[in-house]
Amino acid sequence: MLDFLPQIPLGDYFEVLIDFLNRYLGWLFTGMSAAIRGTVSGLENALIFVPALLMIVALTALAYWLGKRNLAIFTFIGLFVIQFVDLWESAMSTLALVLVSSLIALIVGIPIGILASRSERADGVVRPILDFMQTMPAFVYLIPAIILFERGNVAGTIATVIFAMPPVVRLTNLGIRQVPEDVMEAAKSLGSTSRQLLYKIQLPMALPTILAGINQTIMLALSMVVIASMIGAGGLGSDVRFALSRVDIGFGFEAGVAVVMLAMIIDRISQAIGKKTQSY
Repeated sequence: MLDFLPQIPLGDYFEVLIDFLNRYLGWLFTGMSAAIRGTVSGLENALIFVPALLMIVALTALAYWLGKRNLAIFTFIGLFVIQFVDLWESAMSTLALVLVSSLIALIVGIPIGILASRSERADGVVRPILDFMQTMPAFVYLIPAIILFERGNVAGTIATVIFAMPPVVRLTNLGIRQVPEDVMEAAKSLGSTSRQLLYKIQLPMALPTILAGINQTIMLALSMVVIASMIGAGGLGSDVRFALSRVDIGFGFEAGVAVVMLAMIIDRISQAIGKKTQSY
C-alpha cells in the first residue's frame, strides 16, 4: 500500500557504524576485552578455588550478620541445593559474570543518573536512550557484542551491562529529583555549594531509591545469563542451553532451579545490605 515511499536501510547504516567502530577503535575494544576477561576470570577462579562448604558457611554468616535469621537459613539451603545437584562451579561462574557486569553498570550508570538529575538537557538526551535500551529485544545486543568483542564471557558481560544499566540510571535520576525543594533551599541558604548539596543532601536522601535501582540492575544482570550463553558466556546459562539442545528435562530442571536459587539469594542479600546501609 505504501510501496511508493522510499525505503530507509536503517540496518545497513547500523552495520556501517559497527564496522567503523571495529576498524578505528578496535584497539580500545581489545583493551576493554582484556581487562574484562581478566577480571571475570580472576573472580571466577577465586570463587571456584574456595571450597564450596566454606563459601556456603561464609555467605550464610553474611546473611545472619545482616540481621536476617530466616535469610541465613534460606541462603544455606539454597546454596546447599546448588552444590547437591553438582552445579556449584557453574553457579560461581555465573556469580562472577553477574558481579562484574553489575559493577560496570553501576560505575557507568550512577554518574549518568546524577548528570541527568542536574541537567534537563542531559535528561532529555538520556531518557530516549534508556527507552531504546529497555525495549530493544535482548537478543539484538548479542550481535554487535560478538563483532566487537568476539564470543565468550566478554561479549556476554557487555551485553549484560547494556541490558541491566537502565534501572539504576532512572532511579538515581528519580531519587535525586524527589529530594524536597525546601530542604534544598535551606541548605543553599546556609551556604552549601553544589558539590555539598549533592554529596551531603541529595545522595543521602535519594539513597533508598538508588539502592532499589542497584537491586534491579543486579537482578536484570542475572536474568541475562541464559541469553548470554548463546554467545559463549559460561555458567548456569550454558547448562540450560545444553539441556535445551539435548532436550534433557532433568538436567534442564536442575539448572533452572540453580538459577532461581542464586537469583533469590542475591536478591534477598542485596536488599538486606541496602536496609543495613540505610540504618547507619
